[in-house]
Amino acid sequence: MFKTEMNTVVTLCQLHTDLSELEIQKLQEVVQNLQLIADLNQANVFVDCQTREKNHAIVVAEAAPATANSVYKNPVVGKFAYETFEPAVFYAFRTGKPLFLNHALTQEGKKVEQSVVPIVGTQNSVIGALIMEKDNSDKLQNQNKLKALTEANETLSELLLGMAENRPYIPEVIEEALFIIDEDLRIQYSNPAAMNLVLEICSEECKSGNLFTSYFPNLVEICRLPDELVVQEIIIQNKVFQMKKIALVQHEKNSGSFIIFRDLTELREKERELTVKTVAIREIHHRVKNNLQTVASLLRLQMRRGIPEESKFHFVKSLNRILSIASVYEIILSNSENQDDVELVSLIEKIGNMLVSSEDHEGKLISIDYSGPKMLIKSNLAVSVALVINELIQNCVKHAFAEMTEGQIDVVIQEEASAVRVLVKDNGIGYTPSMKQSLGLDIVKMMVEHDLSGHFSMEGTREGTEAIVEFPFEREV
Repeated sequence: MFKTEMNTVVTLCQLHTDLSELEIQKLQEVVQNLQLIADLNQANVFVDCQTREKNHAIVVAEAAPATANSVYKNPVVGKFAYETFEPAVFYAFRTGKPLFLNHALTQEGKKVEQSVVPIVGTQNSVIGALIMEKDNSDKLQNQNKLKALTEANETLSELLLGMAENRPYIPEVIEEALFIIDEDLRIQYSNPAAMNLVLEICSEECKSGNLFTSYFPNLVEICRLPDELVVQEIIIQNKVFQMKKIALVQHEKNSGSFIIFRDLTELREKERELTVKTVAIREIHHRVKNNLQTVASLLRLQMRRGIPEESKFHFVKSLNRILSIASVYEIILSNSENQDDVELVSLIEKIGNMLVSSEDHEGKLISIDYSGPKMLIKSNLAVSVALVINELIQNCVKHAFAEMTEGQIDVVIQEEASAVRVLVKDNGIGYTPSMKQSLGLDIVKMMVEHDLSGHFSMEGTREGTEAIVEFPFEREV
């Protein structure tokens, strides 16, 4: 088993890093003691190395403690780590300095206490990072409980002091207007906010005295309602208020009401502005979609009128790219709940079906299947994903099934703790690194790394070819 782990370290380092044999040997020396370190510290321990591109890191070894519960449910060896979620690890890579007791999130979304120590090679360069992670969720929970208890104790003390000085402290400082009226609708108490409200609405027509309905004559019916709680939205002099009337009952007899006015004018105005902006954004999406479809129609028209045979391939690829971006906006417009989110599986399925049904397969029968959980991503990410998926599926359709009568493409979407993984697999002729790199694959690599801050790889398998796209993703709660 230990020999297998050492082979894994060597394989991963040779495949994903530019470390020399001596540097890999140095890492193996560290990995030999990984289990002892994990058991001694009762913590999960890992060794991460930077990839060739220096944009990401990959976990080459791990050890779970036998002396405590593991922080992780599943193994993470071979998985990529992104700077967005592992800033301490990349700080160690860049500076060669350690970081201790740093708060972090695991790849499974669990809060941990993380310490990172750089592993230095023969040339005094950082060749890896030794990472120790301990579960600190209970510790944080206890700290939050202690903080809440302290704050509650202080608030209670202030309230008790206010009562001791015979001052209704809380009602005096809150923004809501408070009235206590008796069964005859006479005001028995009003806080400063209530007095200010009365001064705002009072005119020469207001009657003198302390009758509540003198100031609010249109609220007589509400005040007379027998319900224990009444909540209504009312308008007073072009201002919107939420009115709550709470019945005060003593000895099973109505002794008056507690009335609260909350000014909602600014909130309703902001809601109105948001509605206007939402309509405007939706109109923009609609126009972008229409403009893209117009460009696509012009390309089709030009193709029907005749173009050189050697240019047809480039026209078709450009057309598919434009339609893939248009698919993003079509899904946004079909989503009535959120104006800027796109459901990933639906987007990929729309693009894949379009390519498989529209392309000339030269008599080949090509089918495509999709699988994965439903997840929403922002439209700016969706545009990049749409172009990437378009290139990968189009690459399968054009090149994977030479001299074959049938072909199968599978698109698998996987969601991990902090990343999305999209696999595009085919059962075609296979792929080897020696094959000529196409412009489409160059576009994929550039967009995945620069626009999605992710990682792209492509390799041949026993069944055909597998392209893998990984990019960081944080699901909104």
